[in-house]
Amino acid sequence: MALKILVIDDERSIRNTLKDILGFEGYQVELAENGKEGIDLIQATDFDIILCDIKMPEMDGLEVLEQIRKVKPESTVVMISGHGTIDTAVEAIKKGAFDFIEKPLDLNRLLITLRNASDKSALVKETQILKQKVGKKFEIIGQSAAIRKVLEMCDRVAPTEAKVLITGANGTGKELIAHRLHELSPRAEFPFVEVNCAAIPSELIESELFGHEKGAFTSAIKQRKGKFEQADGGTLFLDEIGDMSLSAQAKVLRALQENIITRVGSDKPVEVNVRVLAATNKDLQEEIKNGSFREDLYHRLSVILIHVPSLDQRKEDIPLLTNYFIAQLCAEYGQPMKEITPEALELLAGKSWSGNIREFRNVIERLIILGGKTITEEDIASFVG
Repeated sequence: MALKILVIDDERSIRNTLKDILGFEGYQVELAENGKEGIDLIQATDFDIILCDIKMPEMDGLEVLEQIRKVKPESTVVMISGHGTIDTAVEAIKKGAFDFIEKPLDLNRLLITLRNASDKSALVKETQILKQKVGKKFEIIGQSAAIRKVLEMCDRVAPTEAKVLITGANGTGKELIAHRLHELSPRAEFPFVEVNCAAIPSELIESELFGHEKGAFTSAIKQRKGKFEQADGGTLFLDEIGDMSLSAQAKVLRALQENIITRVGSDKPVEVNVRVLAATNKDLQEEIKNGSFREDLYHRLSVILIHVPSLDQRKEDIPLLTNYFIAQLCAEYGQPMKEITPEALELLAGKSWSGNIREFRNVIERLIILGGKTITEEDIASFVG
């Protein structure tokens, strides 16, 4: 499919010349004779590349560029001008232009710029598609009062820098909440780095979090950045933090207080800029009483507390979750969409789900694989414990 280009220029001869040249090169070209007309077209149509003159009456090109950034921030814009200066070019790039080309236009320079711009445009689209896929992977399904309360809290807290402690039983979706907080935050374009504190041996947790220098221990054959440094600018999610050793807790506390970490085997401080989210299925107040969790770290982490309800506390979401997982799993297995009878759905809603969403999804997967075209009461009796 031919790439779509919009040319915004008040000179008819320039517009028509560009249309002829770019049309010959295989591009699909639309024209606008002023900034307002160009903005109207951009709002109505998705263009791969926009060529915009700078010197135009009423609304100049830099104003048009600012408007484009508001209505279609992902647009790839190349500025053109017969009155260009270095200052103008720098200002255009600062405002988000992909490139700046002077008139009279050099055909080879123009085509090379368009080729590079089209590569950038394709990369932006690919990234958007990937984000949509990732977004769906971490989608939170439910309309119950219990889950709505959690989502409303997320939406209020996400844009801030507040540290959040997410509590709840295994399988309730604490990781999904952490991802939502990151995706709705100003840090969304930076890394989301997850550490499962329960899965890392206590003797390796400090190296995992803070990194190490070459030779710091037997297997340290080269310098390695830890998760704090990997998450710089973004979000660090400490999952199952209740399982972290006391010595690691002390270093995490220092990192939170000072935004500084020290790699294992080094005494050189490294500045880090991360937002820390933590999650646990343990009662940390009890862990504090037992001497296995630091009270000062708890208070650092729990500026905001978000408790994720169990599935048994939000059973009215089971029909939505059932339909969501059936659609998702049928697509994954390449099977035609299955249906479920109201009676079978009622049986699912009547069961106790100690394993929460994780267990529930596994059960739906089993029913997709072993059940008939329509999931019935008999399927529930046969394949659900």
